Amino acid sequence: MLNVGILTISDKGSQGQRDDKSGQEIKNSLAPLNGHFARYEIIPDDLDVIQQKLMEWADNGNVDIIITTGGTGLSQRDVTPEATLSVADKTVPGLAEAMRAGTLDKTPRAMLSRATAGVRRKCLIVNLPGSPKAVGECLAVILPVIPHAIEIIKGVITDHS
Repeated sequence: MLNVGILTISDKGSQGQRDDKSGQEIKNSLAPLNGHFARYEIIPDDLDVIQQKLMEWADNGNVDIIITTGGTGLSQRDVTPEATLSVADKTVPGLAEAMRAGTLDKTPRAMLSRATAGVRRKCLIVNLPGSPKAVGECLAVILPVIPHAIEIIKGVITDHS
């Protein structure tokens, strides 16, 4: 079973001023994987807070994948990619590249996303945009490879031939 952590990054959401539709879209989109949603939280767009939460969840060992939503754009407060890269042991650029390429035909704004992905210890971290529509579109692109990626990270699959 896939243990999932959903981390919504939103100043307004963390203050209770906005419903978390993107977090719900992550749950809906991951339903085919029959995952267990082990962690869920809404936090502000704050580099230190995001870093701490990513490290806490990944280092605890009870989450296989952390999917973030929000904070991947160009505004001054958008720092999710920086937080992710600062705590990752290695990057997985192909996931972010695939999401941008796979959604570019739906909106030219996809090229403005700074989403990234990486691995910390035995946990995959994937950044998604904050829009519920973009969340669903991006997850549709990468969903087929997530279980395989987790198996590799966990050491279940060692032969890649």
